[in-house]
Amino acid sequence: MIIRSLLDTDLYKFTMMQVVLHQYPAAQVEYRFRCRTPGIDLVPLIDSIRDELAALCSLRFTEEELAYLGSLRFIHSDFVDFLGLFQLNAKYVSIEPSATAPGEIEIVISGPWLHTIMFEVPLLAIVNELYFRANHPGASLDEGRARLRAKIAMLRDTPGYEQVRIADYGTRRRFSQAWHGEVLSVLKDELGPQLAGTSNVWFAMRNGLVPIGSMAHEYLQAFQSLGPRLRDSQTAALEAWAREYRGDLGIALSDVYGLDAFLRDFDMYFCKLFDGARHDSGDPIRWGDRVLAHYENNRVDPRTKTLVFSDSLDIPRVMELYRHFAGRCLLSFGVGTNLTNDVGPQALNIVIKMTRCNGQPVAKLSDSPGKSMGVEDPDYMAYLRRVFELPPP
Repeated sequence: MIIRSLLDTDLYKFTMMQVVLHQYPAAQVEYRFRCRTPGIDLVPLIDSIRDELAALCSLRFTEEELAYLGSLRFIHSDFVDFLGLFQLNAKYVSIEPSATAPGEIEIVISGPWLHTIMFEVPLLAIVNELYFRANHPGASLDEGRARLRAKIAMLRDTPGYEQVRIADYGTRRRFSQAWHGEVLSVLKDELGPQLAGTSNVWFAMRNGLVPIGSMAHEYLQAFQSLGPRLRDSQTAALEAWAREYRGDLGIALSDVYGLDAFLRDFDMYFCKLFDGARHDSGDPIRWGDRVLAHYENNRVDPRTKTLVFSDSLDIPRVMELYRHFAGRCLLSFGVGTNLTNDVGPQALNIVIKMTRCNGQPVAKLSDSPGKSMGVEDPDYMAYLRRVFELPPP
């Protein structure tokens, strides 16, 4: 059994789920799996994935876990009560071989948003671990340990980088659950205060680390159906977040419609209300320079705001970004696959993204080629670009 706790997921699943419970409990959604790594045959894993899904759906939150969630300042007591009754249901998930692409699989999650939002991260972790068990059964973790020690030494021992803090964002693409735990234990012991925390709630609870996260792409995508009109969907999503958290969890995700559209919507009100913004696609230095200039143009001191970088980071990239932005703003770095799946074999690039909400298509227009979601519906993608005044891809 790969997933042994419903807390073994990213914090932003809980923070988004709380908004869904309070504001959109009737929303119906669809998610789809995609493997961006070419030439990967996942079909032989289907039966094992189904078995792990059944095990996942047998889990319930324990009293200890509920008490931990209730101790987080932004989690409401009624949400904890709801989670005490919560259980995932496999009827919302189908796992089949692709009918059009040999070797590929189709995982479709469809049902109430409130009851399907928790599938994504554990399912991705399951696919990853099963793949590496099947294809690299003899992989030694000694190479991973050596690489991890080198990363720690680079960050900890290079003069001028003592204030750099990183967080683990690596649950969904980890080599294994056991390796994830070892990585976090070593990081905690060796980096000390330079480890800001982890996105994984279970490991945060077990290791006394800070759980980190706010919103993901699916949250803003859903408002393409939930919002008052499509052009106002990004603004509506940020407004709903502010209603829920009243200034807490104030990191806005900036790349669902690209940076140009984000900055048009992120006006002086949002600049002052939110603590900062997260980068997840496109050139990070160009992105950061533009966001800081946007704060200045809106009469907000950028030194009081946080830029969060989380797109395919490794330690050298973290240090490069720190050199460029240090002293100009507050900084946070989320490192994922490079921490939890850098043991030798090539890591998989797999995602599960929302594709429909309330029967309507939803999409993501990324600043990075290959990260857009919704390309299966080119007419809707083109319409979305026109509405948000974006150039053709």
